[in-house]
Amino acid sequence: MNTGRGGRDKCRLHIVTWNVATAEPPEDATSLLQLDAQPPTDLYVIGLQEVNATPVRFITDLISEDSWSHVFMDSLAPRGFVKVTSVRMQGLLLLLFAKQIHLPYIRNIQTTYTRTGVFGYWGNKGGVSVRFSFYGHMLCFLNCHLAAHMNNALQRVDEFEYILEMQDFDIYDTPQIRDHKVVFWFGDLNFRIADHGLHFLRSSINSGRLNLLWGKDQLIMMKKKEAFLQEFEEGPLNFKPTYKFDRNSDTYDTSAPKTWLGLNGKKRKPAWTDRILWRIKPKPLPSEDDDEKASTSTDEEQDEYPVLVTQDKYTSDMSYGVSDHKPVIATFSLELRKVFDTPLVRVSPVGIWSADQDALLTYSVLEDFMSSTWDWIGLYKVGFKTASDYETFVWVREKELPEINEVIQISVDKGQIPLLGGQYVLGYYSTNMQSITGLSDSFQILESKRAVMEGLVPEDINGVNK
Repeated sequence: MNTGRGGRDKCRLHIVTWNVATAEPPEDATSLLQLDAQPPTDLYVIGLQEVNATPVRFITDLISEDSWSHVFMDSLAPRGFVKVTSVRMQGLLLLLFAKQIHLPYIRNIQTTYTRTGVFGYWGNKGGVSVRFSFYGHMLCFLNCHLAAHMNNALQRVDEFEYILEMQDFDIYDTPQIRDHKVVFWFGDLNFRIADHGLHFLRSSINSGRLNLLWGKDQLIMMKKKEAFLQEFEEGPLNFKPTYKFDRNSDTYDTSAPKTWLGLNGKKRKPAWTDRILWRIKPKPLPSEDDDEKASTSTDEEQDEYPVLVTQDKYTSDMSYGVSDHKPVIATFSLELRKVFDTPLVRVSPVGIWSADQDALLTYSVLEDFMSSTWDWIGLYKVGFKTASDYETFVWVREKELPEINEVIQISVDKGQIPLLGGQYVLGYYSTNMQSITGLSDSFQILESKRAVMEGLVPEDINGVNK
């Protein structure tokens, strides 16, 4: 995050949506995540549809992370990104990653989901969402998979409106999706290109005249009719339709007609099924009942802490062929003024740490936030993947909750400290907030004398720690 005009900060957001058609993930996600983009990314939000959700596979994924989450964590953790949260509903998966430095400023994280498919029972269609406060700004991300087929455009709009109305959060000032300052809506929205024949579609795509197709895109057409859709913005569709491709190719559907089985033998027409849109909360209209003072304070609040959203990129990545959809990527600059810039908890190592002696740490609660004696402080190796990816942890003081700014000292048993040392951070985890609310600066744990005596030098540990 870098500082922009007027003392505001710029956050870089990278969103991916991809219908993965039950495929296993590719080995390399570098292109999809654009890991070397400049300026660097602050937040990654990844929405997948049709993740393999057979009953056996789904139960396995509930016990341990699914294969897609592993690929993204393995790609992002070495770059300093931590998985903040995820939400899964059958084939729908939504992942939020943040640069480690931002973790203490991501608060009030909540996830939810809404089923719309097969009478709402099985969850094959619907929406999953995550909402959180980012430096005091309320953001919501909604990943949807809406009804398929050309003639269901109206049903798709109805499903989206149903999801917006049904999803609620246990947050007093943002109980619903549209109460958030910025909403990002994305997924396999399944809108098709109406009227045009297959030959015209393909010739327009091959000649690069995509603009000839925009007027018949069902989402663009439905936005003209539905006021609530008009609140959502979308960049120009300057990339090829992302559905439907032969797998492992960039060739549109060449499947042979299946009329001998009595099935619909039509090839699927290309379509922009996979989309990313955003909505900035409209300023409230002054009502006649409001007194002048109330409306003025609302306007001042809106003006004092606006979030300016600029889309920097909206494209697809044709290099991935595991699915019959191509992934869609959008990057944004969020320009905002931080409502707060101090963590809820300060945590620090004391003195030199090594496994040769017990170590000390201190923590102080800087403001009241429903701390709990079930909170804990984790020791994390730099490059950790999630809040639960700690080397060891200690409980906070159990007898009484701390006073504000009280410095509390905790001992860490030497037997729990890594023998080989390395770069680490301490993170204070709040059980009530289900997030890391304070992080120390990174510090060096020294290689212990015992490790040297026992020959546990890094070269001997399978070469991992060279």
